[in-house]
Amino acid sequence: MTKDTDLLLAICAFTLYIVGGLATFGGLGLFFFIGEGDVLGWGTGKGLGYLCICVGLCLSIFGVLFMRIVRNRTPR
Repeated sequence: MTKDTDLLLAICAFTLYIVGGLATFGGLGLFFFIGEGDVLGWGTGKGLGYLCICVGLCLSIFGVLFMRIVRNRTPR
């Protein structure tokens, strides 16, 4: 792999990790602060909060695994 590709993959992995963390904490905020209230006509805060928490955790885990793969494949 080239140095540019390695950097691009590392940035993608880190971005997935950060977006997952933001989604997780945003979901917690929706769950606790909005509760049973309607969110832009998409559903209740609890339902969207659960969705954001689960998707955010999956993205964070995928980002960490992706970072480990990128780090182990780069030559030293």
